[in-house]
Amino acid sequence: MKLVYAVVNNDDSHSVSSSLTKAGYSATKLASTGGFLMSGNTTFLICTDNERVDDVIEIIKKCSRRRKQYVPASNMSGIEMQAASFPLEVPVGGATVFVTDIERFEKV
Repeated sequence: MKLVYAVVNNDDSHSVSSSLTKAGYSATKLASTGGFLMSGNTTFLICTDNERVDDVIEIIKKCSRRRKQYVPASNMSGIEMQAASFPLEVPVGGATVFVTDIERFEKV
């Protein structure tokens, strides 16, 4: 058994959740916050058989698109700004996925 942790942008959360459900996977959703932009994410926990991990990741990949977002330069701490009044374009979205071994899994 494997546990798939998938950190997904909130904009893609509903699509990921419904696609996983349609494919027969159950997932636990946790609200989370990204460290860079301090924006909302959803972290999914999906337990599945070893041979189904690639299918889970493919579903997440199809539903999690990368996009660009403009943020005020004043929100970017630790980065030297020449013109703090101009917004910066940063990439957001996509998914970060971790897969770990599970010794035991039960639904009680």
